[in-house]
Formats: sequence, C-alpha cells, structure tokens
Amino acid sequence: MRRTIFAGALLVAVPAVAQDVDPHAGHDMGQMDQTVDHSAHQMPPAAPPMDHSAHTGHAMPSTPDSEVGDAPPPPVPTDHPADAFWNPQRMATARDALAKEGAFFGNALIADRLEYRPRNGKDGYAWQIMGWVGGDIDRLSFETEGEGAFGESLETGEVRAAWRRALDPWWNFELGARQDFGHGPDRTYGVIGVEGLAPYWFEVGAHAFVSNKGDVHFRLEAEHDMRLTQRLILQPSVEIDAAAQDVPELGIGAGIEKIELGARMRYEFDREFAPYVGVHWERKLGETARLAQADGEAPSQVSAVVGLRMWF
Repeated sequence: MRRTIFAGALLVAVPAVAQDVDPHAGHDMGQMDQTVDHSAHQMPPAAPPMDHSAHTGHAMPSTPDSEVGDAPPPPVPTDHPADAFWNPQRMATARDALAKEGAFFGNALIADRLEYRPRNGKDGYAWQIMGWVGGDIDRLSFETEGEGAFGESLETGEVRAAWRRALDPWWNFELGARQDFGHGPDRTYGVIGVEGLAPYWFEVGAHAFVSNKGDVHFRLEAEHDMRLTQRLILQPSVEIDAAAQDVPELGIGAGIEKIELGARMRYEFDREFAPYVGVHWERKLGETARLAQADGEAPSQVSAVVGLRMWF
C-alpha cells in the first residue's frame, strides 16, 4: 500500500509505514458521552387487532359426531331423461336388468380341519368342514365336525344347517337345525346364534342349542389368524361348551362341560391349500369330568395334530 502526500506543488509518493493507526485520530470524541437522540428512529405503534366481523357469515357450522353419516338417503329418481327419447317401457326393462348385474350369488366349500392326532395309546382324528351357498344378505350354510380314535366307534359327530342373514358387514344371524351322531343316543337340536368378525380380526361364533328332549346347550368359539409372513399363519383357537342341566345319557353335566384350546401353524402354498401342524388340548369339567372318569375316560387329553386345510 502506498500513501500519497501533497507538499506544495510537488507530489511525492512514499511507502506507507506499517504501524497501528488510530482510526479515530483527528476526531473529537468528547461528545460521544452525550446521550444519542433516537427519536427520529421511533418504531410505529403496533397495529390494532384485525376485525374479523366481516367474515362472520362464512363460519362453517359444526356437526355433532353422533349425526355424521346419519342423513337419510336421497329419494329414488322417478324422472329418467332417456325416456324422452326411447320407449319408456323398454328403458324400465333395461334398468331392471342393469340393477341385477350388481347382485352377488356364490358358494364355497371349506375343509377347515382334516387332521390326525397322535396320542399315547390310541391315535385319533378330527374334521371340520363348512360351506355356504347364496348372496350377500341371505345364505344357506352347513357345517359338520367330529372326532374319534382309530379302531373305536366315533366319539362325537354333528351336522348343522342354518339360514344365515347378514346383520351388517361384520355379523350374521343364524337359525337352523343340528343332528348329532356317535357315542350315545342321537339328538336333534334347534339352533340360534350369531357369528362374525370381532374387532382385531377375531372370528367369533356364539350359539344356543335346544334338543328334541328339551335339554339346552351353549357353545362359544373364537379363533384368530396371526400372519407371521405372507404364507405362514399361526391360528390359536378356543371352544367352550356348557349345558343348562345334567344329561347323563350323553355324559354331560350342568355348567361348563368342556374347554378346548388349540394352536395350529399352517403354510399356505395357495389360499386354497395349506398343510399345518399344531397342538390340541381338551379338558372336561365338573360333572362332565366325573361322568367321563366313571366311564373309564381321562377328563383331560393333549395331542399333537397334523392336518390339511383346503378351499373349493
């Protein structure tokens, strides 16, 4: 850096001296002690709150939660513009045919359990097959289940048929009949109950049975599919049976007569074909257990299960 100095008419350039120079040299700093007047820099006063009264008419009305979705459906239209250009009778026939296109009618057959139960002393077997035919609202359903031991007469077996009507998208009402066969005298029952999908995807069924002899029985069933992978599913299940009175000829006592617990792990090669393995535990209680012991049966049994689940 060079510094320029005027000396008379002679302009001389001399190198700048490297030294600390006071940037305030030559300035009178005495007045700096006086208070600086910032009045010229005063900020404008804060703006008053905005008046939103002009928007009062634009407020959205609040709707109570209890009224959401409860509005009545609009009336069915009675005027059809196409009738002004085409034969009204032919258009009515076409509209009826179109409405039937959305109607559902189908059927299913499900072999939910076809299983072998190895036990100490005598191996057993069990089955549970169900199906239905009908539409979205009304269906005819049927179910058969039972169990026994190889080399012996059938222990228990039943066939059930019922009219099933949808109460909502999740629950169905059932009314029908049941026929028992196997050990002891046969029985015919009237059936009433509900079945469906409870919260958290539990499949639940609750039924009452009244026999042609006047005895009353109850059954509660529940199972849940726990999807471990896209193909591997663990299915725990429970069944509780109860009776309103003693039925000694059937080996049943009043109260909770039997509890069954199971856990089955299946692998779905397809939705329609899934082998499984698991464990099944059954315990008779109260008077039913005493009657079983008097008949030479163990009140409690546990067994491994190997089976197959299929849809058709």
